[in-house]
Amino acid sequence: MAVEYEFIVNPKARSGMGAETWKMLEPELKKRHIPYSLFLTERRGHAREIAEGITSDKEEHSIVILGGDGTVNEAVNGICFPGKVTLGYIPIGSSNDFARGLGISKDPLTALERILSPEKVISMDVGVLARNGKTRRFAVSAGIGFDAAVCHEVCVSRWKVILNRLGLGKLSYAAVALDRLIKDRPVRAEILWDDGKRQIFEKTYFAAFMNLPYEGGGFRFCPEASPEDGMLDVMVVSGISRLKILCLLPTAFSGKHVGFKGVDIVRCRKLTVETDRALPIHTDGEPCFLRRRAEVSILPEKLRVIVR
Repeated sequence: MAVEYEFIVNPKARSGMGAETWKMLEPELKKRHIPYSLFLTERRGHAREIAEGITSDKEEHSIVILGGDGTVNEAVNGICFPGKVTLGYIPIGSSNDFARGLGISKDPLTALERILSPEKVISMDVGVLARNGKTRRFAVSAGIGFDAAVCHEVCVSRWKVILNRLGLGKLSYAAVALDRLIKDRPVRAEILWDDGKRQIFEKTYFAAFMNLPYEGGGFRFCPEASPEDGMLDVMVVSGISRLKILCLLPTAFSGKHVGFKGVDIVRCRKLTVETDRALPIHTDGEPCFLRRRAEVSILPEKLRVIVR
């Protein structure tokens, strides 16, 4: 019996490129007589509702997401039984850190071919960020502080729309990062690690909780992060000047910031972070409300993801 694929398509992804890409891919599915269902997102949060509706029956499903990292995040949060889902992804977003971190092709036809005839499927960890009794999952990363503030501003910035149209969407993250670096004040952060160690970080700019190596449109914050090891790689930037951060940021695209004083990377299964002032929080670039405290961990169930 042929697999029926359930496509969750964000037609507005990358300023309308999602719709154009689907128009290109659908004839291929019909030509090859591939059974599929189509769900078009209509608003923010809709992909989560769609994924929840698809997977609430406790059956096996093959879901394909066509959109950006935000669409992936919504769908991952909606999946009811991750262990029963195989996920395929056709990247259309401006940052594409999910595809970059997993080595998924950015060419739509190539990505589709790999989904229909997969050569490698991994069991991917899914991160969970809890704050004030509410939880939100993440596939790529979560963060508190500077990186979350950048994600929030990019989401509402007109520059993202303009740069997307020029094919330079990821530059919006770099431009906003420079602006936030000047405006944001560092905080005192306290982290309780899963081994019971409590660590104080003075003059902290941000902490990134990485399931994959990249975030923010290609910043390779944790080069060794693996989505299959049951661990998170946590990067904390603290105790250094804005000028040094400004100098280090470009090196983070290649991962050469690792090892510099003020950049700490710790691998763990769970942690609790608390700051002396409420800061922005994000999951996969999707902003949350300001919080002083957050708990981060790994979901017990893994998610099957087609990477090639």
